[in-house]
Amino acid sequence: MFSIKGYRVLNLDSRGIELKNSKKEVDRLVKNWRALLDIMPEMVFLIREDYGVEYMNASAIAFFGDIRGQQCYKGLHHADHPCKGNCPVKMTLQGEVDKGTFEMQVKDSFVEYSFVPFDGYLGDRLILVDMRDITQRKLHEAEIATFNTNIEEILQRKIGELNESQQVREQLSRRVDVLKTQLKLLNNADEMIGSSRALRKLREMIAQVADSDATILITGESGTGKELAANLIRNCSRRSDKPFLKVNCSAINDNLLESDLFGYEKGSFTGAASRKKGKFEIVDGGTIFLDEIGEISPKMQTSLLRILQNGEVIRVGGNEAIKVDVRIITATNLDLVKAVREGRFRLDLFYRLNIINIVIPPLRERKEDIIELTAHFVKQYRQAFKKDIDFLPKDIIDLLLHHPWPGNVRELENVIQRAVLMSKNNIISEKDLIFDSTTSFSPTSGVLSQFEERITEEPLKNILGEIERCIIVHLLEKKEGNVQAAAKTLGVGKTAFYEKLKRYNIPAKAVKK
Repeated sequence: MFSIKGYRVLNLDSRGIELKNSKKEVDRLVKNWRALLDIMPEMVFLIREDYGVEYMNASAIAFFGDIRGQQCYKGLHHADHPCKGNCPVKMTLQGEVDKGTFEMQVKDSFVEYSFVPFDGYLGDRLILVDMRDITQRKLHEAEIATFNTNIEEILQRKIGELNESQQVREQLSRRVDVLKTQLKLLNNADEMIGSSRALRKLREMIAQVADSDATILITGESGTGKELAANLIRNCSRRSDKPFLKVNCSAINDNLLESDLFGYEKGSFTGAASRKKGKFEIVDGGTIFLDEIGEISPKMQTSLLRILQNGEVIRVGGNEAIKVDVRIITATNLDLVKAVREGRFRLDLFYRLNIINIVIPPLRERKEDIIELTAHFVKQYRQAFKKDIDFLPKDIIDLLLHHPWPGNVRELENVIQRAVLMSKNNIISEKDLIFDSTTSFSPTSGVLSQFEERITEEPLKNILGEIERCIIVHLLEKKEGNVQAAAKTLGVGKTAFYEKLKRYNIPAKAVKK
């Protein structure tokens, strides 16, 4: 019995140890299982058959709070009654579904959950619920839905913003172009000395038309600075870095001018030993300045018209038309309208040349510039002649302001150049100012001889006006600036006499001095 009884005791002890080891293994597995679930970012639940929450991992507790032991429909759905209808937990427990994925809203959040039924180690029936916070995804989906719903409105708004931005860019671009042109003008305007209103308007017009490719006709009296205006136009244009040629049409024989401008083919005339390109071909892409354009012959007018109309030249002796891209600037001191009327200049060519007409004002119409021009020429020639002239006496300035300058800036330059050269003791005196006899307005030199060249070129009104001015200046000098005495001698009322002084810009006090 003992042995049997002992055997039985030993057998019971062996079973107890085995059971104890099994329990430890189960506890180990459960502990590992719980540790694994607790580190998962997803929310994990175990729900019993009676809807009670058996287990929650750390993520689930952080989101819902600890609802273990509570009914799932109270802790998760926040309802006050058991799950009914299509509740996934109920349907799973009843065997209607075995798994699936659903969404639900909890407070202000959205969650997505998957579930699967399984049997616990004690044989009880459980449901494993794996839940994820999808609030951000829902917000993004809502934004996308709103975006898709209002896509046309958004696109229209964006297109409007882009168009507005494009308009702003275009406006800024135009402003930049204007500023660049003005900057070019400022950088190159030092060749044209003066700040009178007439010269400011001239610069503004040049700034406005310089950057186009329009043909420009510069008109004005001889010596006003037409070539300087052409230089300024070219320097302010987009062709400023391209070739620039100047041709004085009156200084070259007509036949030579044609071959010089358009080129010639080999053997086209005696001495044409080889083909030669003309100036229009050489300056292709750049600018050509044709001075004294009113002097060209009818044949040259026809050839020039072809270039202006078609952009083509034909070499002398050739038959092939050659395309050229040249901006043409012309100048003349003649009245081309009168020349057209008299049949000396083609009307169609005049229209082609006169697209933009820039008129250079004579010096007598911008006398404010005389002082600046005089200072410029004095500085220029005192360096050339090694003269130390620092200032000009007021009486010299008055004499310069008095003179009508029929020879314009060129005449003023000649007078100052001669005065600087002839000055003694580095001082310009009145006797150093020698005005050209052909342009002098002194009555002793003969009035008609002064206007001999201008009689056939200018209206009678202009010439008579200058003769009247000459007489008034001369009489004021005789009367030592006494306006009343001069008016009486001329038989003109004092008020009318003052109007004439104002019209001709004659300061009586300066004449007296």
